[in-house]
Amino acid sequence: MEERKPRSPEQNPLSLEQNLDGSLQVSDPASGVSARIDCSPENIEQGLAKLVLGLIELLRQLMERQAIRRMNGGSLSEAQVEEMGQALMKLEAKIRELAEQFGLTPADLNLDLGPLGRLVE
Repeated sequence: MEERKPRSPEQNPLSLEQNLDGSLQVSDPASGVSARIDCSPENIEQGLAKLVLGLIELLRQLMERQAIRRMNGGSLSEAQVEEMGQALMKLEAKIRELAEQFGLTPADLNLDLGPLGRLVE
């Protein structure tokens, strides 16, 4: 994976405009990328849930990878492996349950970070 260097605002200025319908238009003149963010009262809850659950899913996956490394390294007892496995499965089920309540699919939780790529690859 190619390492990307952060750009200063002077190197990559973004344009932010509010549309008449309340949505925001974010544009990157340098790359020609433009995205519309719907900030209507109906969608703000779902958008916030998408962001929060996406970040929690990222953390869950990182914890799962760490648990696998520790398990393979032999630093966990059988009981600890079982406890950790159960906890991670419960967390995953809860994330899916909450996503369903907001009408989100697992794919919706993999947020698009623009030039950085997807949140979880």
